[in-house]
Amino acid sequence: MERICEPELMEDPLQAEAYAAADFSSGDRAVLGRIETLLGDRGQGDGEGLSFVDLGCGPGNITFLLAGRWPLASVLGLDGSGAMLAIAERRRRAEPAGWRHLRFRQQQLPSPQLEGPCSAVVSNSLLHHLHDPAVFWRSVRQLSAPGTCLYVRDLRRPANNAELEALVHRHAASAPEVLRRDYAHSLQAAFSRSEVLAQLEAAGLEGLQVQELDDRYLEIHGPSLPGRLA
Repeated sequence: MERICEPELMEDPLQAEAYAAADFSSGDRAVLGRIETLLGDRGQGDGEGLSFVDLGCGPGNITFLLAGRWPLASVLGLDGSGAMLAIAERRRRAEPAGWRHLRFRQQQLPSPQLEGPCSAVVSNSLLHHLHDPAVFWRSVRQLSAPGTCLYVRDLRRPANNAELEALVHRHAASAPEVLRRDYAHSLQAAFSRSEVLAQLEAAGLEGLQVQELDDRYLEIHGPSLPGRLA
């Protein structure tokens, strides 16, 4: 199936609210568990001294999970969509005392203002939105030092229309129409494993692991750069 790009930003407030209202909790918790595993001993405790950047944080689902699991870590959620960040900020302000080390900032990639290095770069379902994937991997390098942990989960493109339709039916049959439509567009905008491997080679990040996960995801993880973060 040919890749067809979708809009990079989800700026429609109604579309953003529909996305924020959807239940992605099972997958989000799985992402948090994978990050805990990848951090190993560094992820023990309350996160003092750790810093996380969530690229393409949307309404903050995973950003809040990171801040809850490691309450003393610095956690920054970045997204280019003002509509999405309005939801994230509303959630944060509802309980400001509980999120003292959590920040959100509107920032569209590429940006020379990325704050690095950090302990871990996390991204869930941003890569397929970007028309030029090299922008994403350059941003990862900006945020990385030797030993920075990277975890990316993203959709992978199905082989044909029949497989796409089956995935939409399997995973979004009961979702609102706007989410079913967006999900189909996202699947067609996603990358294959071989395409991501080529992207990593071009970016000088060949040491990362790229795995197919269940029937629809790719998982990219490992230390962004060789060595150990000081």
